[in-house]
Amino acid sequence: MAQDMRKLVIVGHGAAGLAAALSAAEHARACGLRVDIRLLEKAPEHEAGGNTRFSPSNIRMEAPDRLGAGFEEDMQRASGGQADRAYFHALASNAVDTIGWLQARGVALATQRYYLSAGPTRIHPVGGGAAIVEKLSHAAKAAGVRIICEAPATRLVRSEGGRITGVEFALGESATAILDAGAVVLATGGFQGNAAMMREQFGSKADDIRLISPGTRFDTGDGIRMALDLGAKVSGDWNGMHIEPIDPRCSGSAPVVLVYPYGIVVDQEGQRFFDEGKGLVHETWEAFARDIHFARPNRIAYAILDSRLFEIDGFERAIRSDVRPYQSEMVEGLSGQIGIPAGNLRRTIDAFNAAATGDASRFDAARCDGLATDGPTPAKSNWARPIAKPPYLAYPLVGGLAYTFGGLATNERAEVLAEGGPVPGLYAAGETTGHFHGTAPNAVAVLRALVFGRIAGREAVGFLSRQNA
Repeated sequence: MAQDMRKLVIVGHGAAGLAAALSAAEHARACGLRVDIRLLEKAPEHEAGGNTRFSPSNIRMEAPDRLGAGFEEDMQRASGGQADRAYFHALASNAVDTIGWLQARGVALATQRYYLSAGPTRIHPVGGGAAIVEKLSHAAKAAGVRIICEAPATRLVRSEGGRITGVEFALGESATAILDAGAVVLATGGFQGNAAMMREQFGSKADDIRLISPGTRFDTGDGIRMALDLGAKVSGDWNGMHIEPIDPRCSGSAPVVLVYPYGIVVDQEGQRFFDEGKGLVHETWEAFARDIHFARPNRIAYAILDSRLFEIDGFERAIRSDVRPYQSEMVEGLSGQIGIPAGNLRRTIDAFNAAATGDASRFDAARCDGLATDGPTPAKSNWARPIAKPPYLAYPLVGGLAYTFGGLATNERAEVLAEGGPVPGLYAAGETTGHFHGTAPNAVAVLRALVFGRIAGREAVGFLSRQNA
């Protein structure tokens, strides 16, 4: 007698959703289980992939076959001790196997220092996140997964007894349809593309933060909302976001400018407002970019440097904007280009230079060098050299929002949690889930999407195998 067909729906086509779909298909085949797997994606096919498609997709590993020492402890430090230990232990335990799985599906990886400053080693897919989306999507289709684009999910359907039975999705402007499902994996990203949710969580200034990539606008909290309607719990820091300083003149994806620690940063009035050298760039960029958007006049700031930037080996690695900086042989000329009162900028630079009295030969862009100012407020703790070698340079900076931290509560098996325990048959992975607090642990977002997407797909098939079809 032929085995009855089980049904699984994945919502979302980024790293988490594709990992879940492919993992589910492979696990079902290995178990000899017939599972119809559908993946719903709200974006058109050429834009499908969420943040992943447009991201460099750096992964915090020393090499594809090993994590760095102290990975789990680093997660605790980044979260201020609030991280779920079981969750991050599962992430660490499954990282190497998951990356090997990714490579076996055709994604080539390389090791590269993305920033100038030292920090955790990162690997990245050759071709960026688009390579992850392309290879996993191709493999999923080959494994029998049906991908349905321009089909935004709107509601999880339950039986009178509370069991998940399907996913409702939109068809065009006014119609809806339902896909039957015995289990569902939610991988729809955060809520950074939802102006109303952003305003509710972060206030009135939050609804117009520039999004860091074209794919980010599709992350409107759909999976979070649908699960909350079923009584799911939340986790993570709902006042948290990963936001980076980007060049507003550049229309490309994630045009970060990460050389600001090697000069000074001023607001529209030409005043410094924070310690540019407080830490390595990945330790300061979130607070810095968030301050620009929520606290600075016109929500813009300017990194001011001189020609010694060009003497830093590999400085280009820290700039993803394709627009050249404003440049002038005179401070007054630079002021005119960026619309800052010339006298203000001149006084700010002169005051900074007078306090940057340390031995400039100690300058080391790759580490916190202790080359600090002596006197002005705010102080600069590292990389404090006088800005005195023309031409003078300026990069405009605004905050570019990548993702939000607040999301669904899940466990180490990627099960969505409610007050009474796991919601039977409901799983989530990636930015749809919470787990980040305070600051985002650097280069972990894509890794956790892949790891827990893969776990979610496997667990969902296991759940279906235990159910009466």
